[in-house]
Amino acid sequence: MKLVILATALVLAGSASYAENRVVTFTNKTEVVVNEMFGSNSGSDNWEEDVLGNDTLEPGQSVDVNFDDATGYCKFDFKVTFADGDEGTLMDVNVCEVADVTIQ
Repeated sequence: MKLVILATALVLAGSASYAENRVVTFTNKTEVVVNEMFGSNSGSDNWEEDVLGNDTLEPGQSVDVNFDDATGYCKFDFKVTFADGDEGTLMDVNVCEVADVTIQ
């Protein structure tokens, strides 16, 4: 399966509150369940915890994830692991500007 992860930038209206928002909506547009999803500060050498926890992201489903880790950091890397064993990554995403990530 070919994996493409797309990030859509949030159009900022000049409001400071938008710049502080680190909530990203992930949408699974594949036909395969996402078993794990990791989001780590781009400066980190390791993947942080699975943001789905015990849940999965079914095809067609979306989930909102808050990446505000109190550091003020905006750049994050993402990794998803699918039920069929495939993986995909998206690196160096500015979560202060990106509102949506589509997994397809």
